[in-house]
Amino acid sequence: MALLVAIALFVAQAINFALLLQGGRSLRQAQITGPSVARLVSAVERDREGGIAARNRAIRLMSANPIPSNAERLGEVEAAVARGFVEAGRPVPPTFAAIRQVERGSFDRPLDRHERRILRAGSQLLIAAESAPGRWVVVSAPWPGMDRGMIWRLIAQTVIIYVLVLGAVYWIGRRIARPLAELGSAAHAFTPADPGPPVAESGPEDVRSLIAAFNALRLRVVAMLDEKDRMLGAIGHDLRTPLAALRVRIESVEDEADRAKMADTIDEMNRMLEDILSLARIGRGSEPAVETELTALVDVVVEDFRDLGADVRFEPEGRIVRRVRSAAMKRAVRNLIENAVKYAGAAEVTVTQEADAVRIAVEDRGPGIPPDKLAHVFDAFTRLETSRNRDTGGIGLGLALARAIAAEAGGALALANRAGGGLSAVITLP
Repeated sequence: MALLVAIALFVAQAINFALLLQGGRSLRQAQITGPSVARLVSAVERDREGGIAARNRAIRLMSANPIPSNAERLGEVEAAVARGFVEAGRPVPPTFAAIRQVERGSFDRPLDRHERRILRAGSQLLIAAESAPGRWVVVSAPWPGMDRGMIWRLIAQTVIIYVLVLGAVYWIGRRIARPLAELGSAAHAFTPADPGPPVAESGPEDVRSLIAAFNALRLRVVAMLDEKDRMLGAIGHDLRTPLAALRVRIESVEDEADRAKMADTIDEMNRMLEDILSLARIGRGSEPAVETELTALVDVVVEDFRDLGADVRFEPEGRIVRRVRSAAMKRAVRNLIENAVKYAGAAEVTVTQEADAVRIAVEDRGPGIPPDKLAHVFDAFTRLETSRNRDTGGIGLGLALARAIAAEAGGALALANRAGGGLSAVITLP
């Protein structure tokens, strides 16, 4: 804002400079030209009637035109002289007007104080008119140049305007921008788990109103999320109780196959409930982020799958530490490995340290995902029936939960089909 105002002031003052200098120059020239023309017309008339007094220092009689042919002619002055003779009802004689440069002390007649001030630029106006053959009447006067005093006054005026206007603009801009910057920082830093203190209400009235609205909105969001957590806790408790009762009751089923199917169904419902609650509580978990050795964390998850007989390959490459929620990160890695094992029968896991990030990659040689479906598999409850049917289990929350955990840690989860078949799932942490 201050820069735009400064540019606008500069343009306005430049135009003002040009107009004032041009107007001042025109006014000074008119003040010199008018009296000089009047003196010349009067002098020519007097010379024709009987001669000019010798003591008149501003008017001289010469036998030839004193203005050289290469001098700078002033057509507007010559036209003014012609108009003067016409208005006086006299014939217009041959007239010449020009400007010549002179030294400060070489003017052809003594100057009064006003004329000496005008002559600072060192120019002289000469007007010559032929009153009779061989008789030229010459009028001389100082010719005004650039008024340096006016220039310095305009510069001082510009500095004063800049100081006052830009000072006020800067003060107003800071008064508006500072609370808005604090509001923007608070909005970017807001997390439901740690909403932080309210933003101080400062600045103009409309900015204070905006900050107050944000503070109220922040409280409403936190209250809604607290209510959601309480509701999810109640739902989880209410569903786990009958599921536990069902597990006890199926023990009375005599048919072994039916009892195994019922137990599998109850286990699937428990996993489904756990996934839903975990996804809904992302960002509101009670687990703090701590410095975690990622290679060891991934190795623990891989060993769990190996204990179950899964073909999971992992070769640790060194110690890599990042600040994450370890339980949540284990859950994300477990979901990716579980998908690879389910749909490809094996998984290859790597943890690598790059220049500005850590990559946890889980790759397989399964059917992969159609390219047009890669962006949609992260949606909750989305499953690709062509390659991942219900016989393999799952409800379409694994990838959504893994991506949410990676995003909560400040990273991202990306999927890509591998050359030669298979899928690559990569968690990138800054």
